[in-house]
Amino acid sequence: MIVDLHNHTKLCNHAEGEIFEYIEKAIESGTKYFGFSDHAPMDFDPKYRMSFDQMSEYERDVLKAKDIYKDKIDILLGYEVDYLEGHMDDRVLHVNADYLIGSVHFIDEWGFDNPEFIGNYENQDIDEIWRKYFKAIENMANSKLFDIVGHLDLIKVFKFMPKSNIEELAKDALLAIKNADMSIEINVAGFRKPVKEAYPSPTLLKEAYKLNIPITFSSDAHKPLQVSLFNDEVISMANNIGYTECVYYKNRVKHFINF
Repeated sequence: MIVDLHNHTKLCNHAEGEIFEYIEKAIESGTKYFGFSDHAPMDFDPKYRMSFDQMSEYERDVLKAKDIYKDKIDILLGYEVDYLEGHMDDRVLHVNADYLIGSVHFIDEWGFDNPEFIGNYENQDIDEIWRKYFKAIENMANSKLFDIVGHLDLIKVFKFMPKSNIEELAKDALLAIKNADMSIEINVAGFRKPVKEAYPSPTLLKEAYKLNIPITFSSDAHKPLQVSLFNDEVISMANNIGYTECVYYKNRVKHFINF
């Protein structure tokens, strides 16, 4: 991946490896812009994220790596921020970062992508789950707090698919993303999950292309060996739909580059 903006560190408590190992793998893979966007702290679900006290450590370590590797690769500093109403915190939303990824991992405080809570799918109508999910994505975009939409259709992670038309379910969310001037990531983590495809699906990526929504690329790596996995698959998918350029961010400013 020429651009790879969504990657994690040990501070999130569910990733492994050292920062330099991720960077070395990115350099080996030919990446020019490599971003760390670890899970930002919040006052909910602390088990799977850094604490507020660790933010300075995280930023210091990424910026130190940026300086060490400045002649080999451009390292960017970001955060993946959970959009969860009632739990947003200015200490995260107004950090001095290159970009913020807005992600939805919770529906009414249910961690729908966590295998620990997979049984909750049996208690609700699957179409209603998908509607609630994309409504949260829509609200996240309308907040205009973020630069990139994280894993647009993460709700498909366990392959519980809706009966309704997916394009229709996602329509308002995509329009909100367009109106907020956000980009969406093509995130390869889905290949490592039961759904076995990237986020978003080719179907939704086509809809994004029709709206001229920019894309970026993400390994969503939680281990160094996951950096740039499935690179060829997502580049081919993007090209087949018509994309020829992607974006990266510096100081919250969007830049385009051909891939």
